[in-house]
Amino acid sequence: MAQWISENYSTADKIIEIGIGNTPQVISKLKEELENCELIATDIRKVDTPEGVKSVKDDITKPELSFYENADLIFSIRPPPDLHPQLNKIARRVKGDLLIKPADSEESPSWGELVNYRGAAFYILKLS
Repeated sequence: MAQWISENYSTADKIIEIGIGNTPQVISKLKEELENCELIATDIRKVDTPEGVKSVKDDITKPELSFYENADLIFSIRPPPDLHPQLNKIARRVKGDLLIKPADSEESPSWGELVNYRGAAFYILKLS
């Protein structure tokens, strides 16, 4: 997924991962690939992020929209299906594209285009 993002958002100024938790692999790879891009990782609790990635504590059910403004891409890996509407709402408010990688057993979003890239399936909603 990081490779697809790097290829499709190579000129992005700002990319945000929502709900990073303890899985920084994608944003770590993006840090290597997109050296000039501001990378932000959010979670409902304070989490450690790779060097060069800004960490923001935010509850997306009551988001601080200023964190998300001017984002070229917002993405989330395996968010609970009940948070899909909040992710969609944030992306639409700030007019940033939204990528969701659902867990295999979870319900997929009802919007966006399904992308199958090298065995990874995810949904992208283009808003910018």
